[in-house]
Amino acid sequence: MINVSSNLTLFLKIAFPTMWIVFFGALTIAFFTQDIDYVGPFPIETFRYYFLGFFLTGVLILYWAVMRLKRVDMDKDYMYITNYFISYRYSYSDLEKIEESDYLLFKTIHLHLKQKGKLGKKINFLSSRKRFQNFITEHPEIFSRFLS
Repeated sequence: MINVSSNLTLFLKIAFPTMWIVFFGALTIAFFTQDIDYVGPFPIETFRYYFLGFFLTGVLILYWAVMRLKRVDMDKDYMYITNYFISYRYSYSDLEKIEESDYLLFKTIHLHLKQKGKLGKKINFLSSRKRFQNFITEHPEIFSRFLS
């Protein structure tokens, strides 16, 4: 079994969002509980709601971008997908398609399942470029119908 996910997945999925939400959440609460009139040149009432909007937008972006990432391990028969709390095993026959999104610094892989599984119908993971490519090269028969 080979881990084809990036080693950054754990940090990006759990540590970074936790630190961000705790820090900016506490700062938001502090702005709403302090008895001050201005923050810099801004009246406190206006600043409070702009900062609340910033905080909520950040939480949504974190959820959409990194909190949905999964760790994926593969062997010749199965994929093992975990959200770091529970793991599930899927057969390659459960896959409908594989999509790759290549960003400059990282590559995400989207596994689309034929039927909705316990972790959803679409599994997103941050791939380790080298390990994922090596696994595809070693097992071309598995991926020949998905990747062109």
